[in-house]
Amino acid sequence: MAFAVVETGGKQYRVSPGSVLEVEKLEAGEGDKISFPNVLMYQDGPDPVIGSPFIEGVSVKAEVVAQTKGDKIRVFTYKAKKRQRRHIGHRQQLTQVRITDISMPARKSAAKEKNEAA
Repeated sequence: MAFAVVETGGKQYRVSPGSVLEVEKLEAGEGDKISFPNVLMYQDGPDPVIGSPFIEGVSVKAEVVAQTKGDKIRVFTYKAKKRQRRHIGHRQQLTQVRITDISMPARKSAAKEKNEAA
C-alpha cells in the first residue's frame, strides 16, 4: 500500500489513502479539497523515494472533514516566596482531513536512465 510523509504546520505525518488525521488549523472550509505540497517521502513498493528536502511532482490530495479544537491544556506558573501565581489554559485549533489520493508521476527505472546517459 502506498504511503507518504508530508509536512504541515511544522509537523510531519505519515499518510495513506483513506486515513483521517488532525493537523494544525488550515484556512479551508468543510468539504474543501486541499493538497499538501511538502512531501518528504513516498513509498509504493519495495523502494522508497526520499526527497532532499521535498520530492518534486508528488501530490497528496485531501478533503477537509471538520474544523475542531484540541483538548484543553492547563498551565500553572508561580514564583516561590513571592505570592505570584498565574493559571492559564489553551485549546489548539485543529483541522480534520481525509487523505483521498497520493499520486506520483511515472519514473524511469535506473536501468533506462543509465542506458540513456550512455
